[in-house]
Amino acid sequence: MFPDLFVKDYKAALATQQWQNVEPLIHANCCVTFSNGAVYKGIEAVKAAYERNFALIKNEDYQMSNIHWALQSETVAVYLFDFSWQGIINGEKASGGGKGTSVIVCEGGKWKLMAEHLGKAGL
Repeated sequence: MFPDLFVKDYKAALATQQWQNVEPLIHANCCVTFSNGAVYKGIEAVKAAYERNFALIKNEDYQMSNIHWALQSETVAVYLFDFSWQGIINGEKASGGGKGTSVIVCEGGKWKLMAEHLGKAGL
């Protein structure tokens, strides 16, 4: 699989709002930083954070655009992107977005998210 196919698969997995669809794309040592500054290290912490978001944000539509590949090799790739989301939180429409940077690694022929940093737009 090419690194750009990872992005497509990751977006599709997130759209299901089901951890079991996202988990195969996450490295065991993954670190994720959300735009609120919260940092999650290791797959169990990342799982808890994603599941919390899936439960909180109903009917979420998460989009990634303006993907720029900073690095692509056979074993590691880095991409920058814009992200936006919208959904329902506690019965009210909610939305947000910003800029992201992700590092993916290829192990056993499969790309997995090693690190992701989501920041607010304009920072």
